[in-house]
Amino acid sequence: MRSIYFKDGRIELINRVKPVLSSGEALLRVLVAGICNTDIELHRGYYGFEGTPGHEFVAVVEDCPDQPELVGKRVVADINCPVGPFRGDHRHAPNRTVIGIVNHDGAFAEYLKAPARNLVVVPDCVEDRAAVFAEPLAAGLEVSQQIHITGNMRVMVLGDGKLGLLTALGLKLYNPHVLLVGKHADKLAIAGAQGVKTHCIGQPEELSTLAAGLEKFDLVVEATGSESGINYALEFVRPEGTIVAKTTSHLPSSINLAKLVVDEISIVGSRCGDIGLAMNVLEQARVDVSGLIEAEYAFEDFSAAFERAMTRGAKKVLVRM
Repeated sequence: MRSIYFKDGRIELINRVKPVLSSGEALLRVLVAGICNTDIELHRGYYGFEGTPGHEFVAVVEDCPDQPELVGKRVVADINCPVGPFRGDHRHAPNRTVIGIVNHDGAFAEYLKAPARNLVVVPDCVEDRAAVFAEPLAAGLEVSQQIHITGNMRVMVLGDGKLGLLTALGLKLYNPHVLLVGKHADKLAIAGAQGVKTHCIGQPEELSTLAAGLEKFDLVVEATGSESGINYALEFVRPEGTIVAKTTSHLPSSINLAKLVVDEISIVGSRCGDIGLAMNVLEQARVDVSGLIEAEYAFEDFSAAFERAMTRGAKKVLVRM
């Protein structure tokens, strides 16, 4: 099968054998995959990654010995795969692999495998181009599962990248006053059209001036994609407020500990979410993701697709098999 391979900052198209299934696993034929900022970070050296990335995808189940009723179904998948027995949240199982990220080949290939228990069937009414957003939408919605969000809270999402947009659109379901702050008027307009309040800045340095002129927020979701974002978030949150950190970067972050301690601010890390919840939101058309698609490429043109995805300000780039 054809497969993309990342190694030492290079992108190669190679031929590999189809995955061999172990007990409880399903063989998936990829239909469409999305390029995520995490894939870009992996290419730049995050996690010292080498292998086949890709963790946002829609696929058809080709084989599933333990659950043959899934064969022929379109599915998406929770990307966290526990290895061996575990207790608690499977997303944090100590020996887990992570599809396309940690010790588990991903979806930038014709086939991949995943635990059958991780699969969520895509309803007929949800097209591939929407279903591919299930994994990042789940990550955005995860904030609502970690923090009790009420309708009268002051909520800000900082950063209008793909994750920031999806987070703002997801949180709008719980709070009608979500403010999304970013640098790209066209992307902010996508959220604005769905009822999210927005504010456009020209340069990150303008955030300090903006923070000085606004009432502080109960909750600030930091989704800038920058190692500097956490300190900007500190400027917007009220004393005893909460910052939810979404950014993962291959560069280290420094943080203003004095501000954090004196104002007794809570910081919550936030990663993957409930992909079944995200699929339910998509099925009910409560979030429209169509405007987030930048472009779509054939698998043979993966290098061009990846270059497009790395363009500053790019929205979601899809790769179709």
